[in-house]
Amino acid sequence: MTHRNLVTLAFLLAIGLAGAAHAAIKTQEIEYDHGGTKLLGYLAYDDAVQGKRPGVIVVHEWMGHNEYARKRAEQLAGLGYTAFALDMYGKGVRAKDPQEASQMAGRFKNDRKLMRDRARAGLDVLKKQPNVDTTRLAAMGYCFGGQVSLELARGGADLAGVVSFHGALDTPTPQDARNIKGKVLACHGAVDPFVPPDHVAAFMKEMEDAKVDYEFVSYGGAVHGFTNPDNKGSTMKGVAYEEKADRRSWEAMKDFFNEVFGSRVRATSR
Repeated sequence: MTHRNLVTLAFLLAIGLAGAAHAAIKTQEIEYDHGGTKLLGYLAYDDAVQGKRPGVIVVHEWMGHNEYARKRAEQLAGLGYTAFALDMYGKGVRAKDPQEASQMAGRFKNDRKLMRDRARAGLDVLKKQPNVDTTRLAAMGYCFGGQVSLELARGGADLAGVVSFHGALDTPTPQDARNIKGKVLACHGAVDPFVPPDHVAAFMKEMEDAKVDYEFVSYGGAVHGFTNPDNKGSTMKGVAYEEKADRRSWEAMKDFFNEVFGSRVRATSR
């Protein structure tokens, strides 16, 4: 083999090793407690990213902590963040059907203090991670998780940003929006029957009255649950996956985080 070929081979190997290093997403389950309830969350980060980086909590849908929330945490890790998919219901607790999910989520909808405190317990786990910059934190969630993320911000949590994907927008205490410390992005399905126009109008008024820096994006033709591919075959009326809305809302989230965190950690996703 010639010297030139050896140099070329070494260069290709270096590229390959660098790519492998960037693919080193580390994950781990973390058990924690809130109010006597054992919870099990999922941490994801890229150990190829040096030093402290922004942290993001991911709040699951009303069915409970599942693989979908974990996948989103891994995607965030691929962007260079440390992500923690928290648990609202309890270790191993999952709803078996929408009726049970409604009951589980309803417990928190009817007790916003519990909702905020349980979410804050997950945020506290994220803040304890040695690779997290605790001055740059965010929360994001899907459906029920979108509402949880917004309530956490309304409770005054130190969040630079909050993202709600097809989340419920209503709250019994709209005046608490004055406690929001960061920016808000709400990604909404334009024909979502579970978040009617009057809820949208009330949410916008809430944000305007509190002078929150917010952005509301409505995706035409999208209904509830538009980001989750598992909803492709949903038999529940008003719930369906919409690929364009999913893709566009994720891109909107990336731009939003780049703005609120003040720098681009990594430009590409997985």
